[in-house]
Amino acid sequence: MSLNATASLYPRLLGDVGGTHARFAWGEDADGAVADIVSYKCAEQASLQEAIARYLAEQGKPRPRACAIGIANPIVGDRVRMTNHHWSFSIAQLKQSLGVQRLAVLNDFTALALSLPALRPEQLRQIGGGSAVAGEAMAVLGAGTGLGVAGLLPVGSAGGAGSAGGASQSGSGNYAPISGEGGHASLAPIDEQEAAIVNCLRQRFGHASAERALSGPGLLNLYQAAAQLAGRPAPLTSPQALIAAARELRDPDCLAALDLFFRFLGSFAGNLALTYGARGGVYVGGGVVPRLLPELAASRFRERFEAKGRFANYLAAVPTFVIDAAASPALIGASRALDAAALG
Repeated sequence: MSLNATASLYPRLLGDVGGTHARFAWGEDADGAVADIVSYKCAEQASLQEAIARYLAEQGKPRPRACAIGIANPIVGDRVRMTNHHWSFSIAQLKQSLGVQRLAVLNDFTALALSLPALRPEQLRQIGGGSAVAGEAMAVLGAGTGLGVAGLLPVGSAGGAGSAGGASQSGSGNYAPISGEGGHASLAPIDEQEAAIVNCLRQRFGHASAERALSGPGLLNLYQAAAQLAGRPAPLTSPQALIAAARELRDPDCLAALDLFFRFLGSFAGNLALTYGARGGVYVGGGVVPRLLPELAASRFRERFEAKGRFANYLAAVPTFVIDAAASPALIGASRALDAAALG
């Protein structure tokens, strides 16, 4: 398709669907910003289709010509069954029911990766040193209901010559997103304390994945494991209560959970930087970490990010950023996925 074809894919409905919240927005035309952003609790809607219908009705929107949905799930085939929620749907049937010319359904962190070149400086909080190298690979991870992971790799030559299917264009060239389920990779301990924590998680869940520690529920898992090892009860039942108890009461098990969370997060982020060669930076999104910026800045996150033996100097040059944006950048990435599909 041509550039004229992308212009025909307006107005467009955009979605960013996680295990807890579904966010929707509207793109009126190629020159306008993403607008009319609304967030619904997934538990309050019977299905994705119902949530979309509610958005269109409440916002008084016409039938969109295109739709892009980033969703917290691997996209393999036509049927989507969410890992951390009960929603399930057919992509083909959703397209038919919406009556759109084009529907793009992609992993939510693939959408977030596509948004990285569009992030503004005020939407980022750098943790530690390093400088992003223009045109180099980037990695993104984020803790929320689960743990999302994706990469953005340069394709073609600098300045935008050459492209690949699904590539996103930016001022420094073309990029292709790399999706995956890295959050379900095994959680790796570095010292004896972490090994004991991972063993507690393994006994409880069978497989101690990174997501069992690096997510909202994972923060609670770390708190419960720390309390278990200390021989104390763990009465708190929400990440919000845990964070409040750490800040206001200096609860030792809550403080231990936060310390472990940031250490594991730094190690995991460093692994991603090495895996992707992410000299363009490692970006941390999701709903958990932006709420913990003071604790993150004072933590061992960056120390553990760089603690990779012979590659410590390599990682010292790689910057790490927390995405701290009022609206989900994945909505922008979802819109970019529609444009890339039209140009491919």
